[in-house]
Order: sequence, then C-alpha cells, then structure tokens
Amino acid sequence: MSLVAPPGWPRAVRPPDAPRWEMTAESWLLDQCPPDYRTYPALRRHVVVLARFAVLHVEGCQAAVRRGLSEARAELRDVAPRDVIEQAIEVWQSEDARLRAVRREVGLVEDALRGTRYRARL
Repeated sequence: MSLVAPPGWPRAVRPPDAPRWEMTAESWLLDQCPPDYRTYPALRRHVVVLARFAVLHVEGCQAAVRRGLSEARAELRDVAPRDVIEQAIEVWQSEDARLRAVRREVGLVEDALRGTRYRARL
C-alpha cells in the first residue's frame, strides 16, 4: 500500500496511515491553534475534535483579516499616515494568503482524520 497525501497537505504531518501519523497531526494542529488549547485534555485525547477546533479557529482568523482589510483606511486614517496604512493593508493581504493555505491544510487533515483517503493519479 502506498501512502498518499493530497496537494496542499502540511509538510509537518505524515501521510494518512503512516506510522504515528495521528501524532504528527495532533502536534501540527495544536501549533495552528491558540496556546491555551494545549491545556484541554479533551482536545488532546480526540484529535478529530481538535481538528474541528483548528478549522474554526483559522476561519475566525480569516474573518478578522477580511474585516481588517475592509476597515483599514477608514479606521486608521486618523491615527496613521497613508504609507503606514498601505503597509498595514499589505500585511493583511499577506496574512490572508497564508491563512487560505492553512485553512486548506487543516481541512485536509480533518478530512483524513474522518477517514478520507487519497489515491495518486497519473
């Protein structure tokens, strides 16, 4: 049996069904969440539940970035020069791109933890 991870799979997580892959998934998922999530035993014992928490956390971060982008000029115009506001917008855009990739990764890991498997295609 060959182990296959789909495009966009996080590098730090072993492919599904590899030895100890769930342990690498747990560790990586915890890295995507707020540090306090490490203190909740239920999340440490049930990695698929942790994956759902990670998905929702990343989606919440995405919503915050979208809000920051939509409000940047209006909210910051009285407190920062225009060039600083443009730099802030660039940061939000970079963070938006990063979070899109992370959202795909946590979604793929969650799917795999729920039993979805992938086949290599030529």
